[in-house]
Amino acid sequence: MPLFIQAWKYIFTGTKKMKINGSQIVIECLLEQGVDTVFGYPGGNILNIYDALYKNSDRITHILTAHEQAAAHAADGYARSTGKVGVCMATSGPGATNLVTGIATAYMDSVPVVAITCNVITPLLGKDTFQEIDITGVTMPITKHNFMVKKIEDLAGIFRQAFLIAKSGRPGPVLIDIPKDITAQMCEFTPLSKGETGVSDLIKNNANFKRVLETGEPSPEEISKAAQIINSSKRPVIYAGGGVKISGAEQELLALAEKAGIPVAESLMGRDVFPANHRLCTWMVGMHGTRASNMAITESDLVLALGARFSDRVIGDPKTFAKDAVVFHIDIDPAEINKNIPAGGQLVGDIKTILQKLLPLIEKNSHEQWLKQIDAWKEEVPPSYSEVKKDYVNPKCMLEAVHKHAGDNAFITTEVGQHQMWTAQFYPFMKPRTFITSGGLGTMGFGTGAAIGIQIAHPEGRVVHIAGDGSFRMNCNELCTIQRYRLPIVIVLVNNGTLGNVRVWQKLFYEKRYSHTTLDFGPDWEKLAGAYGIGYIKAGNNQEFDTAFKKAFDSKTPYIVDTRVDIDEMILPMAIPGKPIDQQMMTWDN
Repeated sequence: MPLFIQAWKYIFTGTKKMKINGSQIVIECLLEQGVDTVFGYPGGNILNIYDALYKNSDRITHILTAHEQAAAHAADGYARSTGKVGVCMATSGPGATNLVTGIATAYMDSVPVVAITCNVITPLLGKDTFQEIDITGVTMPITKHNFMVKKIEDLAGIFRQAFLIAKSGRPGPVLIDIPKDITAQMCEFTPLSKGETGVSDLIKNNANFKRVLETGEPSPEEISKAAQIINSSKRPVIYAGGGVKISGAEQELLALAEKAGIPVAESLMGRDVFPANHRLCTWMVGMHGTRASNMAITESDLVLALGARFSDRVIGDPKTFAKDAVVFHIDIDPAEINKNIPAGGQLVGDIKTILQKLLPLIEKNSHEQWLKQIDAWKEEVPPSYSEVKKDYVNPKCMLEAVHKHAGDNAFITTEVGQHQMWTAQFYPFMKPRTFITSGGLGTMGFGTGAAIGIQIAHPEGRVVHIAGDGSFRMNCNELCTIQRYRLPIVIVLVNNGTLGNVRVWQKLFYEKRYSHTTLDFGPDWEKLAGAYGIGYIKAGNNQEFDTAFKKAFDSKTPYIVDTRVDIDEMILPMAIPGKPIDQQMMTWDN
């Protein structure tokens, strides 16, 4: 029976069941979950789903990227900027493995993504068939859960489980692998009624699945004890991580900080969870953190960690990190508690919910003497911040000019490297979910795909992508995607002719032996931009950059701003890896 006749029968007779093939079940399940956009690249074993996408193009949009990895990053960017589940898809074998880096990136940063792959037909599994790969085995360590669909009758239930797992508790990526024959088989499909999840029986009967979904909830006694610790502290500091953003707890964080007079130091993933212009904001903490953040942590008597994982890039020497402080850790994932830094107290659960219960018990305080000391540390900045070089753009001036013209509402993406750290150090983020970067995995090549996903998710918004020339080489093929969909993304190409972060380490630890980090060869970025039909403009000093960026941004078309930065420009301050974070380099003597 044709699908439109079944739909008519459902509408006018109330019959819920309809017999459709596996590919159409995939479409119906995506629509059930509120998915309106997927990112992907077709291939032989996923053709049945792509045929269904063609037939349902009025119901769901597919964005074709130039490479499967960019599809995964685009789904990731879509998810980070919206809070929804991002969806990507690829065919078997190399198509599926090309998603792996994007899946791992989402896993490390707790991003809800569902990746759909299609494998060889069921009878050929395990026989080294052309373009066969055990993608569930490959991705097991980097997914929150993954599924291989063995029976058509399980397909709808697996999709419903996958979305619930991806967005529940600590979010993360889930992969669904579907053999091609399953996508062609017919099966009765029953749409969910409003409010149904389709997985209640599974939660009831499967202890492992239940454990994936459940989150803790502290007792009133535990909340009260936490409040007492906060109220009795003299030099408290909040260490805010990406979990604040995932939980949507930015307003609760602001209320807590203001009520108790507590400064807020942010992780890289938490750089947009607290208003940058607020007196209590000390900006980023860690290896390239501000002097104020690092000293506040070091001299504090209480570190209230919210949704942060105490990365090695934050803590430096774990023996000296907050050595005189009680570290009180609030996180939805109990595995993070005591993993890297011993906790003197803990609350496990959703941060927003916990802070809402904690706030009425917090006493109003100003901690004025402590904040005056914080203000003094804020004045300690490297001299390079104000340095002007005749033939180069200063990174601080570059980011200030971007903010001047793009404003608080723009989404800022980065690749990974020096430009990423400069963005975290200098861009005054004012609103949550406006800073999208790869933190845990540090994925060069992430940002362009992410920018595509964000711009698709927010067609009326603006995306500025800050990209180092080393990273951008890894994904510049996605310029064709940007141009095809006419996405008004401005790419600030930080062109210093080197793999900047690696060069810094070669300076410090390898006696300036710059082994394969100098990029003194193509491409000609102007010709490349022209080949893809992308706007191009070059900037060689601060004034030129201000003018060039304004022109690019105001054009509301895809643009590359080729920005010349000195090859020896450093990221300062810098704490040497493994050393105390208060022992920061403020200058660099060549």
